[in-house]
Amino acid sequence: MPVHRPGSPTRPHRSTGSHGSRRPAVAVVLTVLSLLLAFPGAAQAAEDVPPRGSAHMGMGVVEHDGEGPMPPDSPSAAAVQTEGVDVSSHQGNVNWASLWSSGVKWAYVKATEGTYYKNTYFTQQYNGSYNVGMIRGSYHFATPDTSSGAAQADYFVNNGGGWSKDGKTLPGALDIEWNPYGNQCFGKSQAGMVSWIWDFVNRYKYRTGRYPVIYTATSWWKTCTGNYSGFATNHPLWVARYNTTPGELPAGWSFYTMWQYTSSGPIVGDHNKFNGAYDRLQALANG
Repeated sequence: MPVHRPGSPTRPHRSTGSHGSRRPAVAVVLTVLSLLLAFPGAAQAAEDVPPRGSAHMGMGVVEHDGEGPMPPDSPSAAAVQTEGVDVSSHQGNVNWASLWSSGVKWAYVKATEGTYYKNTYFTQQYNGSYNVGMIRGSYHFATPDTSSGAAQADYFVNNGGGWSKDGKTLPGALDIEWNPYGNQCFGKSQAGMVSWIWDFVNRYKYRTGRYPVIYTATSWWKTCTGNYSGFATNHPLWVARYNTTPGELPAGWSFYTMWQYTSSGPIVGDHNKFNGAYDRLQALANG
């Protein structure tokens, strides 16, 4: 046992065991708290990012373009349009009979996203719309920062995005819009984005024999492709604008094929108008 000699300094007691390990943890907590106080937006930004796979058509339209009044219920005879909806896993099991009775004649169902997500309600939604008599198709939510356009086209076709000439199946649609998970243009330059879209549409055409529909919003298209006009010749345009008119279209397209006009339509899903009568919708399905 050590003996304390008078006049010699007493050594401080050093704690051992689990109590000693708390000091580094406390320091880490204090550091994190100081960073959150210095950058309060960091925590909020992380909370605002939705989980992968949850993206759906038009989720950025209200945030970026706003939402105006609904278009008139009765378009003139010179501008006959056919009502449609688009749905994703957010809608769950859809009551297709109610939609059919309300006048909805066509539907697009989210099939895939990136190369990592398949809609868990796809079968009910895709087959259910067909079974009540609707002309239906499927769409792919693009994530150009996760894999190539060709890889995502293959994933789409392999998981519900194909096409058959049965008069009831629309060509697949490429949903290319604001990135809900990060940079709005997915970190790509305008030229890089155009190349990625070409990679997707060319592969889809090779796999199915059809050119896909391109769904987008004019403001996003201008920002992220530089308002590129080269897809207009062969690819039907599905434009998103929540207002009384579709407004300005992306470069190259002189008319829209489909118009997503609201995210809060009656019964379920986003509502859309096909720019023509039902027989023209059938013609699009048949190719």
